[in-house]
Amino acid sequence: MSDEMKAHLWRRWRAGESISVISRQIGKPPGSVFTVLKHHGGIAPVSRRVRAGSLAMGEREEIARGLHAGESLRTIAGLLGRAVSTVSREVENNGGRDVYRAIAAQERARERARRPKQCLLARRPALRQTVLTLLMHEWSPEQIVGCLRRHHGNDPGMAISRETIYRSVYVTRWKVIPRELCKRLRTGRRSGRTSVTR
Repeated sequence: MSDEMKAHLWRRWRAGESISVISRQIGKPPGSVFTVLKHHGGIAPVSRRVRAGSLAMGEREEIARGLHAGESLRTIAGLLGRAVSTVSREVENNGGRDVYRAIAAQERARERARRPKQCLLARRPALRQTVLTLLMHEWSPEQIVGCLRRHHGNDPGMAISRETIYRSVYVTRWKVIPRELCKRLRTGRRSGRTSVTR
């Protein structure tokens, strides 16, 4: 399914259309629509943006030309208006002075940006364990958030929103909440806006 088709799918899903209607509109089988929705837990993924301060392709080409001409990293950084550490890290991460190629460096940067990042509960084991324990006792995400604010209000490492808990439940590919605990949630829905059923 093309990116354009997926964007169309998510627009229709947010508008409240059913899988069968979306399927007919985009010309794909209901199973394909279901797969896309389930992969993201029924919540449209945030479109990736280029991080502010990231090197552009033109800058990488300037670095490659400068290295080929034997210029120092300090000189190259000065020409680009960048910190020496930025240029040094870029060259080091892409094979060093003798190996650096602008196109290969750009592709690697694009691939790193595309790679899915770990969700909050995967990055914070103590928070995850607390959330799992409370889910096991059939607390709702709203109750869990309230409890954490009350007992860990001064600890940013123990802060989470109810939306993040729900997303961790529905986006099963993250595998941070065991399936049996997902079933303990009081809501009957299985995905983002409504239940994802074929």
